[in-house]
Amino acid sequence: MDKNEHSGPPLQQQNAQPDPDFTGHESLDTNTKDHKDVIQESWYRCEQYGLEHGSQPNFATLPKGELKDRVEQHHSLLETTEKEVLPYYENILSNSSCMIVLADRQGHVLNTWGQSRFGPSSEHGLVGGNQWTEVGVGTNAIGTALITGHAIQVGRDEHYLRANRFMVGSASPIYDTKNDLVGVLDISSDAYLPQDHTLGMVKLMSLSVENRLIYSAFQKDHFILTFNTNVVSLDSHWSGILVLDENGIIVSANRRAEVVLAQDLALLNVNQVFDCSMREIKHHPPNAPMKLRAMGRFKIYVKVIPPLAPVMRVPDFRNRADYTPPVAAPVAEGVEAIAPFDLSPYTEPGAAPEPASEAYNHPVAAEKTDARRTSPLPANVIPLAELEHGDVRVRRTVRQAHKIMEKDIPILIHGETGAGKEILVRSLHYHSRRASEMLVAVNCAAIPSELVESELFGYERGAFTGAQNKGSIGLIRRAHRGTLFLDEIGEMPLTVQSRLLRVLQERMVMPLGSTEVFPVDIKLISATNRILKDEVTAGRFREDLYYRISGLNIELPSLRDRADKAELIRYVYERLRLEEPAQPLTDRLLEMLVRHPWPGNMRQLVHVLKVGMAMADGDELEDWHLPDDFFDELDSPHQVGNTPEVEPLERLIPRLLKEHHGNVSKTAKAAGVSRNTVYKYRA
Repeated sequence: MDKNEHSGPPLQQQNAQPDPDFTGHESLDTNTKDHKDVIQESWYRCEQYGLEHGSQPNFATLPKGELKDRVEQHHSLLETTEKEVLPYYENILSNSSCMIVLADRQGHVLNTWGQSRFGPSSEHGLVGGNQWTEVGVGTNAIGTALITGHAIQVGRDEHYLRANRFMVGSASPIYDTKNDLVGVLDISSDAYLPQDHTLGMVKLMSLSVENRLIYSAFQKDHFILTFNTNVVSLDSHWSGILVLDENGIIVSANRRAEVVLAQDLALLNVNQVFDCSMREIKHHPPNAPMKLRAMGRFKIYVKVIPPLAPVMRVPDFRNRADYTPPVAAPVAEGVEAIAPFDLSPYTEPGAAPEPASEAYNHPVAAEKTDARRTSPLPANVIPLAELEHGDVRVRRTVRQAHKIMEKDIPILIHGETGAGKEILVRSLHYHSRRASEMLVAVNCAAIPSELVESELFGYERGAFTGAQNKGSIGLIRRAHRGTLFLDEIGEMPLTVQSRLLRVLQERMVMPLGSTEVFPVDIKLISATNRILKDEVTAGRFREDLYYRISGLNIELPSLRDRADKAELIRYVYERLRLEEPAQPLTDRLLEMLVRHPWPGNMRQLVHVLKVGMAMADGDELEDWHLPDDFFDELDSPHQVGNTPEVEPLERLIPRLLKEHHGNVSKTAKAAGVSRNTVYKYRA
């Protein structure tokens, strides 16, 4: 056994600190941790995963069909890397005997390039479909870059598994136009290449990929600004890039832009960054450098790249603030009313005309023919048609909410904690026209009361002690053109309720410490496990805010009250089997699960099934695999038919605290509320 395996990973002298890249420019990597600490933390994680230094790599190889699907899914990323980036580095890499690897955000290898001396692919594992994560392969460049989100170089002896200590890997994450991590670019070799050279090169390559992705996505119909401190470097990969819409709003930026400007740029106007207006930018000669001042301090050179194919936009006077829709003339008796034309396909990009007739034979079949959603659903989103399995109330609730999602009407969801309110909201968002924008979920009970205001509305830098230097745009502005989900809204402090009401009325947000207002376009969905009308009567919730958020009131029943409980439990189990191999659920165990009162609702069901499947380890799930507290509740008096009248929380929680001798966790479980709610009513 290596001596280093007792005392932790070896110190890599030449890469102990993130040095400047070989280009001479400062690094984009914001990771300030010492390299040795990063490797040691990775080794510790590997120990927690149960790996040993002598373990063999588990690559979890994808089947060919699934690999083909992933390659098609990442077609743009692959094509950009191979055709627009790698040719620039061909001469540098041709004599290095190294392999370039592109992996997706799950660590699966999508493609490789270059010549290696590693031998057969069965020995080195750098082949399409193999997964290079720390869980299966230990400390390695790809897997560790995915976990940290930063560029990393892993030396031979720094690999946790001995089987991988034949090579040196340098990897850098790739972020897309929304700043989401989409993949990792890696250079691996068994040769002793200059470490700073290789790590700097892979950083530069990943940045080049990111920049090309921005151009591919936006150059057709957006203005693109490149900027740098030196006029001769405006076309380099190290230039900052801003993408502007026709109104001067920043819709995307590369990482370099945010590093140089030290500012969260999302949704800012260009005149907040540079001392010029969008009108000046539109009329500036293309590709001619202009000297500007950035953030009121820095002298900077900017080049304007106009859209390749500017879109002709017809003025729509209905967008004016003083526009009042005409009142429809009364229809004479006996004359058939004519439905108004639906102009949305012609005024909203990507929208398709909806049929005039009802789309629901089955209440949630609409999304199956919904032409507005062209991208596949994320893995954590349940299709609308699978939210219910025979419960008429849930079917009606989903149908109503889906219809209202496209209207400027807020939705208020009532339901117990863990009943699946966020699952419903996530599904509604991704089956709406707002699916391409962000869904921002805020748990109002989880944010400390003194921070709720700054988290929601944002703040200017220096607005208060402890504020970030570059400020924050806030969660409401992050949801611009998307969906804002305020969970546990009944827990929101009264002082914040008044500001939220003003935002909802005016559709404008003013950050803390600022005098400037920003327009926002959001779909508001709120959720609560309280009776808000009682909260209004008690003076804990503003009446005007209640009527502002309660456009459509819907009730999501608890798991124990659902008519489709058996089919729902079977459905949840089958979804979990996609992640954890397991035998089909037996009828005997299903009957036991159906009898359970499920005070923790869907959240408790998922946890119980996950524990049971982990204990079964691929064998048939039996009752002894389930956790002990499952059986403690199985014969409790809270079963269906014995549920007492709803007791107000101000009486229920003190009583349960006394019964459980002050144990907050047991009280929260018995009351079906969060620990924060218990603390609030403990007095």
